[in-house]
Amino acid sequence: MSNFDIAVLTTGDELLNGELSDTNTSTIAEILSRCGYRLRCSLAVPDQEKEIMAALNYLAAHVRFVIVTGGLGSTRDDLTARAAARTFHQALVINEEAMAMIRDWFARRNRPMEPSNERQALLPQQAVPLANSLGTAPGFRLRHGQCELFFLPGVPTEMKAMFEREVLPLLQQEIPQSNPLQQRTFKLFGLPEPRVNRLIPYRELPDGVEVAFGLEFPLVLLKLKAYGEDGAQKLDLAEALLLKSLGNHLLARNEETPAGNVGKLLIQAGLTLSLAESCTGGLLASLLTSEAGASAFLERGGVTYANSAKMAWLGVPEQVLQQYGAVSEQCARAMAGGLRRSSRTDVALAITGIAGPDGGSPDKPVGTVFLALAGGEGIHVKRYHFSGDRGQVQKMSAYMALEWLRRYALQQLNPVPPAAAE
Repeated sequence: MSNFDIAVLTTGDELLNGELSDTNTSTIAEILSRCGYRLRCSLAVPDQEKEIMAALNYLAAHVRFVIVTGGLGSTRDDLTARAAARTFHQALVINEEAMAMIRDWFARRNRPMEPSNERQALLPQQAVPLANSLGTAPGFRLRHGQCELFFLPGVPTEMKAMFEREVLPLLQQEIPQSNPLQQRTFKLFGLPEPRVNRLIPYRELPDGVEVAFGLEFPLVLLKLKAYGEDGAQKLDLAEALLLKSLGNHLLARNEETPAGNVGKLLIQAGLTLSLAESCTGGLLASLLTSEAGASAFLERGGVTYANSAKMAWLGVPEQVLQQYGAVSEQCARAMAGGLRRSSRTDVALAITGIAGPDGGSPDKPVGTVFLALAGGEGIHVKRYHFSGDRGQVQKMSAYMALEWLRRYALQQLNPVPPAAAE
């Protein structure tokens, strides 16, 4: 048995019937990897005591550390603590320290404690409680032979906070010889994964730098990894090489978001913005306002879905709609121009298109989208054809609009204009 063996056990019927995705395992794996550890395996079992016991028995005999999530709530299907007690032949008792944690949680929020919450203090006799700052269910630590087991709630936010504060420090004490992982993530837009791969100068990358890909539609995620104390220095060199070939398509790094970065650029450039969305139904405005500080640049946004809204709110001439249609270069141009005149913002951006699944024609198939940007230099309009289902067309349209705004702001900040958006 390796001293570095770590496993995750998740419990819950909803994880096995498709109601919920298991994000806890991926969260734990990502944090461990960042700290130089790797998972040996992960298991998921339903809310059945025999299944939980069988999994605990197996893992305790094969790995050094087990991280269990789920089944610590106050309802009858929360069976993890009882299953652990039976597995390791311990009595299930009220843990006074855990009970104090639960009562304190309610007291600090001036909320009444339900009698059912007392069940969350029923732990195996030898369990050591772990504090939960975000919820009512304490976690606990248990030792069986050479195996250390950590039991955490299934709620992702509670689990992540407890793992980082309560479990990870204990793991690092037990295994101090970890090899820390350094990682950079680049969020790229406008290039398919095969082309990104061709543009990476693999032969020039420093030894020990690993390249991996991910997809967060419509972004391609390029991940650089390096282990060891000199990992950050290696990644600095690798990043400089990649920016030469891919920098024009870089929307965000690491925990940054494309919308957040676009907002920062608009603020730096001193630009105000207004939006008119049709086929995206407010998705672009939602992306921009999901980041704090959007009020510094966003003046207004409207979902001008019907032709009547385009005419009344944006001043699109009825003749344009009758002759060319709502999904046309002429309509998009009129939408952006009318919005800028009424809002008096520095920039006005309009989106109109056919997201599907119906409404297409031979001349304008599903996925046809027009973007228009009105600024001090005039109005720029472009037609696109995006593939995918309705949601993908909408998301691609919104991200292409973000790209337009990013490049426009850069043009205002930089006298050398970047290449035109594709």
